[in-house]
Amino acid sequence: MKSHVITALRVVIALALLGSVFVQTVMLTLAWRDIDDIPLAIRIPVIVIFFLEIVALQVIAVCIWKLLGMVRKGTVFSSSAFKYVDIVIGAIFAISALVVSHAIALARLNHLVLGDEVAPGVIALIGGFALVVAGVALVVLVMRALLAQAVRRDAEATAYKSELDEVI
Repeated sequence: MKSHVITALRVVIALALLGSVFVQTVMLTLAWRDIDDIPLAIRIPVIVIFFLEIVALQVIAVCIWKLLGMVRKGTVFSSSAFKYVDIVIGAIFAISALVVSHAIALARLNHLVLGDEVAPGVIALIGGFALVVAGVALVVLVMRALLAQAVRRDAEATAYKSELDEVI
């Protein structure tokens, strides 16, 4: 991968991380104040779920940052890359579970505070989104399997090269 592509991606990740910290510190505080008429039993979980989703995205960004460093050094096809990929997969699955939690919190909010039931279509849309997020985690899991295959092939090629060097 070209150096300028890695640099551009790192700039995007850095800006996203800065934006996420802004959302965690400023926007969630404003949201907390904005929904002060909602009971704490619902308000706390909603804000905590948003906070945890942002943390999971930050974890993913840091792992991708580390993987980009490995790409730059040419060491991405090693076993040390797996820990970062595994963390990304876990974080994506966590986001999927947190999205489901949002659907539950939304249903409780409307039922307890507003006295209305949430339209089934809204919950279905949120559930569908959670399913799509879980699908992204599965795609990354497939990519991990491809990385494992590439690491094995790289090790085989290194072994064949050393055997060939001995023969020569």
